[in-house]
Amino acid sequence: MSVRLSTGAEMPYALKRPGETNRRMALLGLPHVAPLEDLLADLRNQLGPDHDTPHFDPCDGGIAAEALFLLEAPGGKAVESGFVSRDNPDPSARNMSMPSDEAGIARNQSIIWNVVPWYVGTGTKIRPDNAADLRIRQPHGSHALIGLCSPNLRAATRSGAEGATGVEAQVRALSTAAVPKPAPSRAACSLNRRPDRRDEVLNVFRRAAQILSDGRQPV
Repeated sequence: MSVRLSTGAEMPYALKRPGETNRRMALLGLPHVAPLEDLLADLRNQLGPDHDTPHFDPCDGGIAAEALFLLEAPGGKAVESGFVSRDNPDPSARNMSMPSDEAGIARNQSIIWNVVPWYVGTGTKIRPDNAADLRIRQPHGSHALIGLCSPNLRAATRSGAEGATGVEAQVRALSTAAVPKPAPSRAACSLNRRPDRRDEVLNVFRRAAQILSDGRQPV
């Protein structure tokens, strides 16, 4: 399955543009993202209205994705736009997009989601996820998402406290390679404070790109 929805609007900070959020909302029923929306609807019903859980970005690969990049939790801009997206108007989203592009990972090859898929924090400031978040998350983990993507999924990253007991174990069961640490989410976000880590971040994405190109497990 090939998904190509680029209109020139998919670029860092694109979701700040007038009308772009509405454009993407109209794409959520497309075949590559509709099963993920069903998964999200079930999650929202179980969690209730107190948890802000943004949509998947339909401009990514959806269930056709070969690489899964798991962040820790959606930030305020994701809640504002309504999408977990590399196009949100914040530096961390940009820092996910640029090295992925430079490593040669096509947008329709990847999907971005979160270990804790709802916003954790106050109305003004996100906080790190904690053990309580992970306990709530446990029945709503990444396993269903990975299962939906499993026919095509070949590489995955993990982040935060879920670590080897969650995502890594699941991707191994699917014969999918887990990209070695540092996971892109932690490393990319750290570029806001440590631009000297750029090569380290880029190497993570290059390793994922290598897995996609040759299909072999990491050594």
